[in-house]
Amino acid sequence: MADDNSQGRFEAIAVGLLFMVLAVAMVALGSRDWLPELASRHGAGVDKMLVYLLVTTGAMFLVGHFVLGFFVWRYTRGGGVQNRMASPKMERNWSIALGLLMTLVAEGGVLAIGMPTWTEYFASAPPGDALTVEVTPEQFAWNVRYPGADGVFGETDSSLIELNNPIGVDPEDPRGKDDYTAINQIHVPVGRPVRVRLRSKDVIHSFFLPQFRVKQDAVPGMTIEVWFVPTKTGRYELPCTELCGLGHYRMKGFFNVLTAEDFETWKSETFAAEEVG
Repeated sequence: MADDNSQGRFEAIAVGLLFMVLAVAMVALGSRDWLPELASRHGAGVDKMLVYLLVTTGAMFLVGHFVLGFFVWRYTRGGGVQNRMASPKMERNWSIALGLLMTLVAEGGVLAIGMPTWTEYFASAPPGDALTVEVTPEQFAWNVRYPGADGVFGETDSSLIELNNPIGVDPEDPRGKDDYTAINQIHVPVGRPVRVRLRSKDVIHSFFLPQFRVKQDAVPGMTIEVWFVPTKTGRYELPCTELCGLGHYRMKGFFNVLTAEDFETWKSETFAAEEVG
């Protein structure tokens, strides 16, 4: 009987270790493509925070299961309960101590790593040379607007919304005469701060640029700003990550990061075409 019990414990421990090794190996292999290509300056801080969380929670998971396995192996030998149960005071003290330790490791580390990034990009004003772009999503498209040469957006009014004026730009406002509008296409220069003014025409949408580590909801009745610095040129997909209606799946735009020279060329050509039109 004793040999059967020993063999059973050995098999249980072997199976547990096998699954644990497989889980660690899968995470290690998957972590190579864990995040998409990084294309913004502040994204390095976000990635560092995510890696920290992955490593610390993974380490606590492993330590917890090794301790659990050891207790199962150590205190079931010979059958029956071999040791005195812990007192309520000991259970309380250990629970509080381990809870505080996990809170310090998880929350303290996130605050230490993430606070500088959060402070720079969410609690500070964008630089003065930032390019401002207004993005107004609707079911199911992204309306994009740039201020013209005066650098000021014209007023909008929801009562003026129609097929040819999707965000209700006031034609009587002279500040909006030179504004340039587009659908599903945003163009910005690399290396220059981009300030995105987010509004919503109908329901809640979510502006998501995974390569730039940017994700922000657009809420009706509110103007929400985010800013960041693109560091790589390219054409990046802009999906909506808020289930916004039956056509949500086809709400897709593109975020185009150009060199400074190409951006100036694009702007002069497209803005001029808008004025001629």
